[in-house]
Amino acid sequence: MDTSYLIIIFSLSVLLSYVFDLLSSRYKTPSVILLLASGMLMRQVTNYFAFQLPYVDTILPTLGTLGLILIVLEGALELELTGEKLGMIRRAFWASLSSILVTSLLMASLFYVLMEASFFKCLVAATPFAVISSAVAVPGSNNLNPTSREFVVYESSLSDILGVMIFNFLVYNASGGILSILSFAKDTLIMVIISLICCFFLLYLISKISHRIKFLPIISVLFLVYAVSRIYQLSPLLLILVFGLFLNNTELFIRGRLDRIFKNELFEKELDQFKNLTAEGAFIVRTFFFLLFGYASDFYTLIEPDALIVGFLLLLILYSVRAGVLRLSLPGSINPVVFIAPRGLITVLLYLSIPDNLKLVGFRDGILMAVVLLTALVMMVGVISYRHDTPAD
Repeated sequence: MDTSYLIIIFSLSVLLSYVFDLLSSRYKTPSVILLLASGMLMRQVTNYFAFQLPYVDTILPTLGTLGLILIVLEGALELELTGEKLGMIRRAFWASLSSILVTSLLMASLFYVLMEASFFKCLVAATPFAVISSAVAVPGSNNLNPTSREFVVYESSLSDILGVMIFNFLVYNASGGILSILSFAKDTLIMVIISLICCFFLLYLISKISHRIKFLPIISVLFLVYAVSRIYQLSPLLLILVFGLFLNNTELFIRGRLDRIFKNELFEKELDQFKNLTAEGAFIVRTFFFLLFGYASDFYTLIEPDALIVGFLLLLILYSVRAGVLRLSLPGSINPVVFIAPRGLITVLLYLSIPDNLKLVGFRDGILMAVVLLTALVMMVGVISYRHDTPAD
């Protein structure tokens, strides 16, 4: 394909995603639905002209990993660790952790009943479906009251982190037992130490680099450490989370003489620029991930009765557990927070990264797409109904 056509497709895709984002803010329609639908439509068009986009299966996991890093970093850069936030953080942490554990076990039990496979394989397959996507949840919470929106931001960001850590523990410690737990705890502690060292180093770079190209090298260092940590089967998302929290809460960690070494008078302005770069990078990667995921999905597998039935059963488990957990975690009404539990990039990426020896034989491909779309639709309906119930000013 001519380079000019590739540039046109790239530019139109970004503009289309931007329009979808504007429509999402105005009409409360999650942009992920529009992007997936556009990808499916693009697949039908290319099929009509007997043309297929090359290397989609190779590009998709790479885009997903980049998106995962940027989305977690974007979320961590929004979290404030102040005294008055500790109660909110504690509630969000236990809500996200208990939801992932209980939902995974119940979904694994469903898979165990429906399929001839070991419970462990069923648990590995179920875990991606138990993780909330902050990339979809945070924009969907924009019109909630400040307290509810803040809870959604903390809960979905922590769900991303905890979900990936639990999934990696299952995949890399398939043997189980107390030794696996101790090994996981040791690796986590090592990753925390590495993360803190990297935080001070990167913060020093931010304060000292005077070149006009400053933040891309820093993000490249994060990608590099992430990839190396993955090779050694550590928990590299901890680095991203710790770095984001560290950067947005430097007043807690950098005091006295350290403040003069690691910060400068332009730090706050530079932090805002870094946040903007991260947000726009996450937007670009998310755009092409969901477009390609929609393109790679077969629409006819989505409407298969078996896929739809299992998808609805998973939603029943998901929202039943969520309602119970939120009643224990949130004071007052749980509406509409209970409906904001979309599955998205994290779920797709984790599902695609299940090793071949742990995959469920006969698992319908349409189930994944059905859950992503249905949870986005439930969120849309919940947010719209909440808006209608809110009295006018």
